[in-house]
Amino acid sequence: MALDGIRMPDGCYADGTWELKMHVTDLNKDVSLRVTGEIHIGGVMLRLVEELDVKKDWSDHALWWEKKKTWLLKTHWTLDKYGIQADARLLFTPQHKLLRLQLPNMKHMKVKVNFSDRVFKAVSDICKTFNIRHPEELSLLRKPRDPKKKKKKLEGMEEDSLELEGPLLTPGSGKTGVPAWAWQWLDSSRSLMEQDVKENDVLLLRFKYHSFFDLNPKYDAIRVNQLYEQAKWAILLEEIECTEEEMMMFAALQYHINKLSIMSSDNHMNNSEKEVDEVDAALSDLEITLEGGKTSNTLGDITSIPELADYFWQRTLPASRPKKLTLKGYKQYWCTFKDITISCYKSREEAHGTPALQMNLRGCEVTPDVNISGQKFNIKLLIPVADGMNEIWLRCDTEKQYAHWMAACRLASKGKTMADSSYNLEVQNILSFLKMQHMNPDPQFIAEPINTDINPECLVSPRYLKKYKNKQISARILEAHQNVAQMSLIEAKMRFIQAWQSLPEFGITHFLAKFQGGKKEELIGITYNRLIRMDAGTGDAIKTWRFSNMKQWNVNWEIKMQVTVEFADEPSLAFICAEVDCKVVHEFIGGYIFLSTRAKDQNESLDEEMFYKLTSGWV
Repeated sequence: MALDGIRMPDGCYADGTWELKMHVTDLNKDVSLRVTGEIHIGGVMLRLVEELDVKKDWSDHALWWEKKKTWLLKTHWTLDKYGIQADARLLFTPQHKLLRLQLPNMKHMKVKVNFSDRVFKAVSDICKTFNIRHPEELSLLRKPRDPKKKKKKLEGMEEDSLELEGPLLTPGSGKTGVPAWAWQWLDSSRSLMEQDVKENDVLLLRFKYHSFFDLNPKYDAIRVNQLYEQAKWAILLEEIECTEEEMMMFAALQYHINKLSIMSSDNHMNNSEKEVDEVDAALSDLEITLEGGKTSNTLGDITSIPELADYFWQRTLPASRPKKLTLKGYKQYWCTFKDITISCYKSREEAHGTPALQMNLRGCEVTPDVNISGQKFNIKLLIPVADGMNEIWLRCDTEKQYAHWMAACRLASKGKTMADSSYNLEVQNILSFLKMQHMNPDPQFIAEPINTDINPECLVSPRYLKKYKNKQISARILEAHQNVAQMSLIEAKMRFIQAWQSLPEFGITHFLAKFQGGKKEELIGITYNRLIRMDAGTGDAIKTWRFSNMKQWNVNWEIKMQVTVEFADEPSLAFICAEVDCKVVHEFIGGYIFLSTRAKDQNESLDEEMFYKLTSGWV
């Protein structure tokens, strides 16, 4: 045509064509094509490859629109449908790019990841590479920047190289319940490129949702190890509170695991399958099953629901409790535990009459207060009431009594009775957890020399390094080690994870928030089965809402600030996040709802679309 070469003031040509500018990242070359808005994306890429005339496999390449931060993956769509005009600049770039991934054990590895996939799918592919089952429990987060440390140069790393790095968080960062990296999670429903992740960037792979399904040592050696590493750093960096006795128990397990790992390396044990086979029978006998594993609500051979009854010293504090607490106020009651209710009587003889106090434990918060050396076995119950939570303390006399009542309370808080098949397992896990904290009473015991390979700085948190001398800590670790010395490597890691899960603050992700009607900032805690309103200063629970009682939740997407949650038989809950987009909170809620309904069949593929809907506000 005579007019096709005439360019108009708007940049278009007289024949309706215009120049589309593209940059080919592999060749660092700019290319312009004369196009119309009716050409489809597939046609653009075909013409571009023909124009380049370079013999290369371009099948992994796609177009990326920088300004809009979106991949043009629908190749049948036209430029007009995408809204692309002459001012657009597109990148023709590979979808799969190298990513520097830091695993929970703090080691770095280079992996090739699809930067155009949603993060949920990218994590699933990463986990296949590392043979980690149930990738829905993990996600990626950005590496926190520490201005006090110089940036490490990683450009020279080999593709299969490993690098050990120290802690990413400052000790004590969890004092207020908010880890330093809490806001760094990537959006699982968007791609890496959409979230400004560049090739060779460092991202952290971590267990995001603390609900571990079917954790089986026979198939999950790598998963168990990475979980152990994440738990270890959580303890050492004080992301989660634990008592002094618990800290020494964790240190002893860690010391034992380190010793066995070195021995395994020295003996050139090629893989974990040999060890797993050796301890598989023992693990089956011990029935080490973590919460979120295989449980059942069937009654089995039980024809009636079990009951507990015993004398307890009890103290009750109302929701509007006094500012100053004293040791006074404990009263002795005869308490019976049936179904999910504790009934308290002034004496055993009055147990057939009207109770002086009755507590339904559904939805309550159950917190241990235990000191083995001091023979203190207390159970703290926060019972939901109209204006908050009543605080009730039960003082047990023995470990056995404590284990049975604590197990019953934990199940009752979830709406389960002692007839549930998981009750006996819970009792045994509690007793096992207590046993590991005992100091060895045998006077004939001859401790290992203190000048062993123990390094307290790597085994306990900074708080105890300041409180005790290294020799004192080493002696206590060696003493605690006698309770775990006979464990195999995989069993010790499983015990460490199990003990981590038994801590009161386990699995709670905190966000600073201002609740509707409230004047000050508080904490909103999210776990696998509930929301918790907490005091920002003390971390004490104020009110709890169970997901099982939730009808729906949504976010004001226009400002992405306010979250509203509606319940079946309670007033709705509304809060505004102080330091983070509420989309992050929304994704945690949706993620846990997804995990609670995921398929039990391990061979069934994950319903990625359902996860996307739940975490993106579609349903």
